[in-house]
Amino acid sequence: MPEPHPIVLVLTALPLEYAAVRAYVEDRQELVHTDGTRVEQGQLADTAWQVAISELGVGADRAAALTTQLINWLHPQAVLFVGVAGSLKDDVEIGDVVVGTQVYEIYGGKQEPQGFLVRPKALPGSHALEQAARSAVRDMADVRAHFMPIATGDVVLADAESEIARFIRSNYNDAGAIEMEGFGALQAAHLSGQLNALVIRGISDRADGDKRNADASGSQQRAAKQAALVTVALLRKHRPREGSDSSEEEPHRGGDRGGYGATYGGDHIDFRGGTFHGPVVGKRVDGRG
Repeated sequence: MPEPHPIVLVLTALPLEYAAVRAYVEDRQELVHTDGTRVEQGQLADTAWQVAISELGVGADRAAALTTQLINWLHPQAVLFVGVAGSLKDDVEIGDVVVGTQVYEIYGGKQEPQGFLVRPKALPGSHALEQAARSAVRDMADVRAHFMPIATGDVVLADAESEIARFIRSNYNDAGAIEMEGFGALQAAHLSGQLNALVIRGISDRADGDKRNADASGSQQRAAKQAALVTVALLRKHRPREGSDSSEEEPHRGGDRGGYGATYGGDHIDFRGGTFHGPVVGKRVDGRG
């Protein structure tokens, strides 16, 4: 049997983020999970990577649940959440890319009479993927990248002087960007075991009162394209593990029935998932199976 191709799972929340990544994936086929979640899987040119891309929708809880489902289904070697975000720093400008050295979940804490006591939750991004990104962007003259923490919260921040903005500056002051899904996806990857994961965000606004005007100018599309560009450059640097494994069951290709069903024919015997001690002997009998 041929070696299965190593898979990287690239997740997005919005259609424009999905489109920016999809432009780099060739020979795409749609795969459908039994629960209805869909991915498109295809080849990243000039690499060994099969890229499975999925548009999950908005929110950290949703991202965590669906990322877990997709990891268990596709068995990727790496997970990347790619998309747009708001800047939290004066020197992180619209069009820049923030690579998450770690990702904060911003709501954890304890309310006491004297005030809210923050209990920060943070997950690190993959060292190997971060290093590949650092190497890649050195030769990308049109990309201004920052390697710094990212904050995740189920909030669209469009007021830099709001209570939540002050809360973030006070308790997560090294965060360079705010978005809504990264911590959920990263947590799912960490809980699954030794799985490389990273959050990559293009800056589409400054998380202030001018967000609507920035979005109307096309900044989201530009930011999504920059994040996708860095993602592809990273994957051209990052090599799959030797002896990579893929899904033990082939997903159904197409859109009508969903599920895992796979058909194997020809002159081979499919032993995937089996454990054998000693020789295996087989016999082919023509015409009688």
